[in-house]
Amino acid sequence: MEIVSEFITNPALLLLIGLLFFAAYLLLRDRAGSTLRPRALLWPGVAWMLWAIWEFGIIRLSPEANIRVDLLLVIPLVLVVSIVGLVRFFRGSKS
Repeated sequence: MEIVSEFITNPALLLLIGLLFFAAYLLLRDRAGSTLRPRALLWPGVAWMLWAIWEFGIIRLSPEANIRVDLLLVIPLVLVVSIVGLVRFFRGSKS
């Protein structure tokens, strides 16, 4: 549970993870003959960046919010998108 609280209180860390997904996509997108699917990394990157924007807004607009029901939806959604994106990336193409 402590790991999740680090992400909630630090939108910059969320943004960093999103940027890492996006950077991996940019580095791997032009590899000819690769069996990996770099485009699968775009959705997790977008999900993490949107969560970072959301957290920044919560911290900035309502810093007294200590009961965060929104996280019951946001955290599982971002984790599922990340897992599915990584699985699709490593499964590679069907060719």
